[in-house]
Amino acid sequence: MPKRNNVPLAVKIVLYLFLVAVTLIWLVPIFIAIITSMRTNADIMSHGFLAMPKTIDLKSYFEAWQRGGLHKYLPNSFIITMPSLVLTLLLSSLGAYSLARFKFKGRTFFYFLFVGGTMLPFQILLLPVFKLSDALGIYDTYFALIAIHTAFQLGFCTFVLRNYMMTVPVQVMESARIDGCTELGIWGKIMLPLTLPAFAAIATLEFTWIFNDYIWPLVLIRSSEKMPVTTGLATLQGQYVQDWTVIISGALLATIPTLIVFIFLQRYFIAGLTLGSNK
Repeated sequence: MPKRNNVPLAVKIVLYLFLVAVTLIWLVPIFIAIITSMRTNADIMSHGFLAMPKTIDLKSYFEAWQRGGLHKYLPNSFIITMPSLVLTLLLSSLGAYSLARFKFKGRTFFYFLFVGGTMLPFQILLLPVFKLSDALGIYDTYFALIAIHTAFQLGFCTFVLRNYMMTVPVQVMESARIDGCTELGIWGKIMLPLTLPAFAAIATLEFTWIFNDYIWPLVLIRSSEKMPVTTGLATLQGQYVQDWTVIISGALLATIPTLIVFIFLQRYFIAGLTLGSNK
């Protein structure tokens, strides 16, 4: 028989009020940003950031898109993010499948190599990566960012997917081999569908991390025509040093792609995070 929930009602009420309060506190900066983006810059300079707007003005969103350069920065972010995401998921899933299902000499070493890579602070590699990209002739190109994002995210993705794939029963793959399925067929037709929750959770996280990355574009990109949205928004602070409505409106527009991705993948994302919680 299932266990009865014996938590007192008063405790539930206190916990509920605490969660509501934390949520409201977390939403305060977002609310202030939305209100600020609807005000004029003169109104902000006169009454401060926390004052309510006298009139609603959405002109700053159009200025952020055109004059602020988001019409070119956002496409650049997708040009960098999508290939990086596809390569990361493809290579990490293949590596995770190999580490989870094949026994070969050095398997443990390679596994800990992936794990150790996730613990390496990327800040100490900024100068070596910059010099390497310059020596290879890929500095100030999309390929430099795609390659560095793929390389740095492989360790974490392989670690997570390998642990997930270890939970898949071996008998499933043995049956497929008996039926004549190749290893690539098992990986593509059996393993990937079975690991879809973890795959979607990783895809959501990786899209957010790569799309919102600021440091590597700052190090590896010089031309404004190739800057992603994060680095492009930083340039607005110099070009529009007092036009806070344009800067904040641009930041809000830049969050829309990640919100859309999470909305469409949230079911799989939550399933991947809660895997094993009911065992």
